[in-house]
Amino acid sequence: MHADISRDTFRPERHYSAVIAQQGRVQLDADANEQAAIQLHQARTALSDLIGTHGGPSGATGFEVRFLGGSRELDDLSIGGGRYYVDGILVDATRPAPGVPVPDEDEAGDAATDPPATWTYWDQPDGHRDPERPGDRLPTRFPYLACLQVWERTVTAAEDPLLREVALGAAMPDTAARRKVVWQVVPVPGSELEVEDGATKDQVREAFAKWEAAQAPTARMAARSERPDRADEDPCLVRPDARYRGPENQLYRVEIHDGGPAGEATFKWSRENGSVTLPVDELDGTWVELGSVGNDDKLGLNVGDWVEFVDTAYTSRREPLPLLRVEELDLPGRRVRLSGEPDPSVGRRPELAPYLRRWDHRPGSRPAGSGRSRTAAPKSRGGALRIEEGVWLPLEDGVFVYFEAGRTYRSGDFWTVPARTATGSVEWPVDTARRPLLRPPHGVRVHRAPLAWVLGEGSVADLRLAFGPLAAPLPAADAEALAAEESAEQEALAAERAAEAGSTDPANGQIDQGRSEN
Repeated sequence: MHADISRDTFRPERHYSAVIAQQGRVQLDADANEQAAIQLHQARTALSDLIGTHGGPSGATGFEVRFLGGSRELDDLSIGGGRYYVDGILVDATRPAPGVPVPDEDEAGDAATDPPATWTYWDQPDGHRDPERPGDRLPTRFPYLACLQVWERTVTAAEDPLLREVALGAAMPDTAARRKVVWQVVPVPGSELEVEDGATKDQVREAFAKWEAAQAPTARMAARSERPDRADEDPCLVRPDARYRGPENQLYRVEIHDGGPAGEATFKWSRENGSVTLPVDELDGTWVELGSVGNDDKLGLNVGDWVEFVDTAYTSRREPLPLLRVEELDLPGRRVRLSGEPDPSVGRRPELAPYLRRWDHRPGSRPAGSGRSRTAAPKSRGGALRIEEGVWLPLEDGVFVYFEAGRTYRSGDFWTVPARTATGSVEWPVDTARRPLLRPPHGVRVHRAPLAWVLGEGSVADLRLAFGPLAAPLPAADAEALAAEESAEQEALAAERAAEAGSTDPANGQIDQGRSEN
């Protein structure tokens, strides 16, 4: 998540069930964030165990897909409202009803038109499909699968200004960020599933499960602070040469920009977890007018910085565009000139909240302070850095990353690397010999579920699953149970009467009397 956090301390393998606050201690953002992560992990694991990989509640199962063809220029799908769970994540397709405004006195009393009751493929809120892009259109060859894909992303005040508390003043930074569940209905061609004609629903589900498993990212990365020569010969040699030499604590974010194999993939990095964002008010060619130039020099822009022109649609589509370089600054006018005009698909609609995201790498130059390392800085392409596998690549100030050989990469996947001045090192898991361990991406994790097998116009096979409530009325007692209950009551009554008779036995009375006389 692109948020200004100190680090991510959630480790599911540690099996922590709660974060315990202690009196008189400093409370960090990582503590509160870990508590939220623990609760989400527990809730979603329980729901997955009960529901399975996906399913919806009976009577309110969402995402019913229907084919809308006919005379329309472009085929379309309707997406029914309701709820659905994918890997324990609640996804709601209910279309919000529009508000009713107070009419103006001068307005004519025109009859209001009823809003659409459901979403469609073309207007789904997180899909941002473009009819002008052939890749966004529904397949013309049947059959194909309507697939629901779900993931989460971070939303800050740069994208949603309502998150900012205006009472704090414009000079104050924003407060907390949010995590948003993103859902998208996308087509998967039948040829990719390798399903034979006439396949049953269960066969389609099985083919989808195999296809979905193949979509998981395979990339793995490791990180370390710089080690001196001969460190492999002496693993105990870690200081003073093996140090992170940055002046401040940082959370480095290494994010895949262009996906694909190593020869095609690129990455970018930020020392602020990619959280330095500047809202855009207006775009005029290569000149960008900003809503703010940053709260200080550390969180602003400088000539030579590489930035990503971002809006809600760009983020949701996860299709990267070339990065742009800051060529000129006009601080009084809150304007910057970029090395090129942003792509026409980004930043032209104010309702999509465009902004610039700063990245901190410097392509084509060797980072300062790489010390005794013999590893050269990675080369660049499109403003990002080429991935070179099997070697340690320097970032800055003694921080290095390593990409495992023979892997493929997916745009948007990322790793975070905390660097601390107190220890002069980065926080990264190591083995007993203190060798950095390879780790899969921290995110983004995409969850998928099959919704429908579209066979042709007007022919859709529903692949959704539904579950009923666990609670049920208490069953009425049958004759055998009533007889057993009556017998038990009679036995208890007989035992009670026997006890009363024993307490008034004459013999017992004489003994008691004799004892009294003695």
